[in-house]
Amino acid sequence: MFREALARVWICWLLVTTLGWTWTGHAHSCHEVKTAFQLRQVGPLRWVPETAAPDAELQICKHQGPTCCTRKMEESYHAAARRDTLQNILSYSFELKYLILGHASAFQDTFQSLLSFTLNHTLSLFDLAYEPIARESRPLVSALFSDLALYLHGDTDISVERSVHRFYDDLFPLVYRYLVNPGLRSSSSWSAEGTECLRATRPDVNPFGPQPQALAQGLGRALAGGRALTRALAAGAEVLNATESAGMAKECGRALVRMQYCPHCRGLTLIRPCGGLCLNVMRGCLAGLAELQVPWSRYVGLLERLSGVLAGGHELELALLGIRERINDAILNAQLHGPHLSAVVDKVCGSLTQSASSTLESVTVESPAASVQPITEQLPSTSSTSPDSSGQQHSRVTLKKRSLPLKPSKNDKPRSLKKISKEFMGYIQRYKSFFSTLPEMLCEGEMVVDDYTCWSGEDVVESYTGHVVGNGLQAQRHNPEIKVRGVDPVLVEAKEKLEQFNQEMSAEMGLGSEEHERVEVGSGSTMETSGECDDEDGCQGSGENEDAIDRPVLSFQPPTARTRPETSVIGAACALDSSPILHSLPLLLPLLLSRLGLDSA
Repeated sequence: MFREALARVWICWLLVTTLGWTWTGHAHSCHEVKTAFQLRQVGPLRWVPETAAPDAELQICKHQGPTCCTRKMEESYHAAARRDTLQNILSYSFELKYLILGHASAFQDTFQSLLSFTLNHTLSLFDLAYEPIARESRPLVSALFSDLALYLHGDTDISVERSVHRFYDDLFPLVYRYLVNPGLRSSSSWSAEGTECLRATRPDVNPFGPQPQALAQGLGRALAGGRALTRALAAGAEVLNATESAGMAKECGRALVRMQYCPHCRGLTLIRPCGGLCLNVMRGCLAGLAELQVPWSRYVGLLERLSGVLAGGHELELALLGIRERINDAILNAQLHGPHLSAVVDKVCGSLTQSASSTLESVTVESPAASVQPITEQLPSTSSTSPDSSGQQHSRVTLKKRSLPLKPSKNDKPRSLKKISKEFMGYIQRYKSFFSTLPEMLCEGEMVVDDYTCWSGEDVVESYTGHVVGNGLQAQRHNPEIKVRGVDPVLVEAKEKLEQFNQEMSAEMGLGSEEHERVEVGSGSTMETSGECDDEDGCQGSGENEDAIDRPVLSFQPPTARTRPETSVIGAACALDSSPILHSLPLLLPLLLSRLGLDSA
């Protein structure tokens, strides 16, 4: 015990004499202070005196006796402390911001690759099976996929259901003129009014059966998860941008100077602040950021659940691949019911090869009840069609043998949604307590736990004796090092926006209040992705382990979705070449995975 106490006294004496100045010989030397002032780029060296002297103008680092600090140095220390602390905060938040923005870009690249592949896949249907309308239908298909891309990007003006129905509205005149009534193909008197009449009456005539509504609902459910994740990542980046623009209170700067630079005024340039002092100062300075912790924790829980949706399977890929089959079934439905469809259109729009302006006016002027009367004659189901009539209808179908698009280049291989989602889930959970642990992370670089002594803010001591407060604004009332008077309005607004976003997203995901609280506690916090093996990594039998991935079941519901049975009315047409979606997609999915660089084992 005696030797240990003697060693501590010896270290304290060395710090005061060797690193500072001696009161004999070259008394009051500030050489070490000037060196540290230059290395830390605090300010001009001419502001540092050669020898220590009393200075009554000091506002922060006051003490009895001579000092190596001047008023200008103190002001420079204040600016340097604020600068260095903000840079340290930004260095930590940059990692989180890069994680969010980097994965947001990766998700968008994969979405774009999927949309590009399925766009070409859908266009090939018209090129190979419906050549008469291939050229004119190309902009319609492209417009549909452009809307889907904007929807996945988070555009609030895009509705999947509205886009799908608009596509079928525009497609109906082409199908009716070139496929249902090919005799009208060469007619030079086809009127624009006739085209508009067909577009306006398509929802009521219902030439495509249940396929438009089935496609709209299927895409709405499948794309909702990707869209929600895109919006969530954008919201997180916005919060981090707000934290970067938040200011630092003047009192915080003064506390940082007392902690970091006041020892320099006494010549103690190597002494480190005590751990308790650093925590009190940092928790006081970051009290506003700590207020973001609760909504941030809930937000990260929502991110884990959303990315878990995409990591749980290939629902989005299958839905996009199914567009081609849905459109094909819709066109077949119109062809198979051609005679009856023509009769209904003649009643509503009249002769399409003459001016149909008067007919269109009558359709728009009549009351809804009166206009529906002649239009809502239901097309007969093919299940009730007689064999003879089926044979006649089959002769009208011009579907040709289909083939798959050419295999794309192997050089373009973005990662799959499943891989990106699983990777993101593994990273983001580490930042669930980011704002509450930020003070500790900042203090790790300031403290040296092996030293026998530290700086308490007033003197060199063996241990800090002050009360160490917790995180948050309320806890700072008992902070002995800094008085926190309020929170930056920028951070208050960021907190309110994040809380509002969490509520909206929880409602959209169908989470109740109790489940929303469980998200806050920690969704998927036990998941490890390092070294994880799945089907896409070439592992055998990994798809049978349902516990390997936390697969939350979310009930995304498009706000305008209408319920309608998705039973097919194609009937005997399936005997030709209209394979059901579930039969063709297993053949297309490996091609899509290959397109994305994920050749399954």
